[in-house]
Amino acid sequence: MKRLSGRTLRLISAAAALLVWQAAAAAVSDPILLASPAEVGRRFLTIWRDAGFWKVLAFSAGHITGGFLLALTAGTALGLLAARFRPAEILLWPYVTLIKTVPVASFIILALIWLDGRQLNIFISFLMVFPVVYSNVLEGVRSTDPAMEEMMALYRVPWIRRMRYVYLTQLRPYLAAAVRVGTGTAWKAGAAAEVIAVVSGSVGGKLYESKIYLETSDLCVWTILIVLISVLLEKLMLRLLDAAGRALEDG
Repeated sequence: MKRLSGRTLRLISAAAALLVWQAAAAAVSDPILLASPAEVGRRFLTIWRDAGFWKVLAFSAGHITGGFLLALTAGTALGLLAARFRPAEILLWPYVTLIKTVPVASFIILALIWLDGRQLNIFISFLMVFPVVYSNVLEGVRSTDPAMEEMMALYRVPWIRRMRYVYLTQLRPYLAAAVRVGTGTAWKAGAAAEVIAVVSGSVGGKLYESKIYLETSDLCVWTILIVLISVLLEKLMLRLLDAAGRALEDG
């Protein structure tokens, strides 16, 4: 018997999940409490024509992606710094620990005191992704083969060359893991910030409106769009990471 491919198994799993969803919607028999897949599918095909739809999508995508990229840049830079200088790691430890342990809702409410609501999604997505990237980079550098470290020290290889030819190559799988976790985290945190701050003209604002007006189909569609954009961002970032890694190896 021929074994099914991973993609085929995922499609079967998705189809099974849709059947469970349909069965649950039929059992509830109230589209306000739980819209069926068919109802959500019909709304998905028409929501694109709503006034301001693309503007809403562009606003949230631009801000949340911007926060993610800031976190990726800062987390990588500070992770490398902390790996190189032990005092830097000690100084950063309480901040990273605080960000990792404090609930995102607490940060959102506190940030509303300091920031305009329309900038909140950038800050929150940055804040939630930063420790993920930082921790992965730090762990990636520390996982370098000790024999390689000794050889570079013996031959007095400059730090810049170590960074390019050893550490950055070593970091690729760790950065890839950070991207996989960070993209979803950025969108979940960013959308939550928009909902709590009731940011008009944002995806989170649309989620809030859907809840207020009991438009469950719209709520599901906007949620699906968040998932789709998050997956697309993840795929794009992983491709760029692979391309950058190949360029370093060729260089």
